[in-house]
Amino acid sequence: MAHAPQIKVPATYMRGGTSKGVFFALDDLPEPARMPGPARDRLLLRVIGSPDPYGKQTDGMGGATSSTSKTVILARGTRPDHDVDYLFGQVSIDKPFVDWTGNCGNLSAAVGPFAIRNGLVDPARVPRDGICVVRIWQANIGKTIIAHVPMTNGEVQETGDFELDGVTFPAAEVRLEFMDPAEEGDGGALFPTGRLVDVLEVPGIGTFDATMINAGIPTIFLKAEALGYTGTELQDDINNDAKALARLETIRAHGALKMGLITSLEEAAARQHTPKIAWVAGPKGYTASSGRQVAAADVDLLVRAMSMGKLHHAMMGTASVAIATAAAVEGTLVNQAAGGGKRETVCFGHPSGTLRVGSEAKLVDGAWVVTKAIMSRSARILMQGWVHVPFAG
Repeated sequence: MAHAPQIKVPATYMRGGTSKGVFFALDDLPEPARMPGPARDRLLLRVIGSPDPYGKQTDGMGGATSSTSKTVILARGTRPDHDVDYLFGQVSIDKPFVDWTGNCGNLSAAVGPFAIRNGLVDPARVPRDGICVVRIWQANIGKTIIAHVPMTNGEVQETGDFELDGVTFPAAEVRLEFMDPAEEGDGGALFPTGRLVDVLEVPGIGTFDATMINAGIPTIFLKAEALGYTGTELQDDINNDAKALARLETIRAHGALKMGLITSLEEAAARQHTPKIAWVAGPKGYTASSGRQVAAADVDLLVRAMSMGKLHHAMMGTASVAIATAAAVEGTLVNQAAGGGKRETVCFGHPSGTLRVGSEAKLVDGAWVVTKAIMSRSARILMQGWVHVPFAG
């Protein structure tokens, strides 16, 4: 009986924001995996330990959550005025597929540090001390991200006093600018239905007001109260309720269809990463998952979001871009939950605490245009070396 050889591939295991993933330089991948296709997907699935019917990813690098079942492939920039090309793969935990339809905003914070360390950024552009500005081409969605990476004594600075709810230890701040975040190439304009608040009919479940937006990542925002929620939910409140998960997935599928992201409801099962579904509520106090008390006065609104079929433990970076963008547009459900009116920043409460994000939006010829969304994250190398994986090409 023939056995697949176990090969070793240079890799870096990194935390970015509230996510973790395995990072690769494109040229370090086995030859068959350097191009998109089944060989690449097979490699990444095996690296992460999927598909795993036990849901644990014990035989791989994944952490058995949507936040830790992630891969990144980076290469020297191929576009003018960009330092690095960034491709993100969201690996399903229990199914044999890698979803390439969207970005990971949290891991975006780790792209700049990885690129600097691995020589993907022109050394002439890397200061010994201060801030290195890394220009990233996000290949999944065709957008530019600008990362501001702190440098000390010629090295990427990782430690610091920047605190991010959902991450236990403080670290150095990495500021991210998501330029022109509307995803025109996938589902149409900023608001693909042409309305700030739409009516989403879901047979057998109900009819909901919904803001459907393409910014950062396609996202469907609903009112918490319409779902029977308060906006203060933590993971166990949702993820231990199979009926709730099935209902939310059905709503998500109908929203994806209305946004033009799929042509039939059946396609939603193979498109788990996008769109996201989230619910919003006005400010109120709650106890975060860490035990920290969040007061109503600490936030402008509450947001809870689903990721890969589960309630996220904090907030996805790309969904944070969607929140910032929707909050900046008067009349959306997110803007309404935050009290309405014009705003350039918003602080929202999520299961792990709070997060402040900003967005620049303006009305041009009757249509809303968003030039950029801004947020801060942190990043750190957890381990570097080789990942060993059975792979025959």
